[in-house]
Amino acid sequence: MPEYLIAFNDEWVQEHTPEQLHAKAEASMAVVREMETAGVFVFGNGGIDASTALFSVENKDGEPIFTDGPFVETKEHLGGFCVIDVPDDETARHWAGRLTVALDWPQEVHRFPPGPDVGGHGRPTDAGQG
Repeated sequence: MPEYLIAFNDEWVQEHTPEQLHAKAEASMAVVREMETAGVFVFGNGGIDASTALFSVENKDGEPIFTDGPFVETKEHLGGFCVIDVPDDETARHWAGRLTVALDWPQEVHRFPPGPDVGGHGRPTDAGQG
């Protein structure tokens, strides 16, 4: 089955009180529990914002160059996400819609492109690699 990324951009979300954030966390976790029960939840995390950026890395002449904090030119950053494994776009729409309503902020959905036969969840197997 294809995997989908459901994510929101932290800049899309207005300021919230701690109480509002707690209520939204409870509502979104209820949806995640439903995803788990349905067997479609792969992984997720909702606590990412500008303050969590540890470093950025760029290539310069074949060498990685590390800089503390977010990439300077970045105007947007991921706020939270989950990866689901569902049969089709319609099912991905269903779960994204559930999260949108639970959180009351926009979500964006990306379908991971199909890759070679990698043994599940888009990760290569060790078979045939030497």
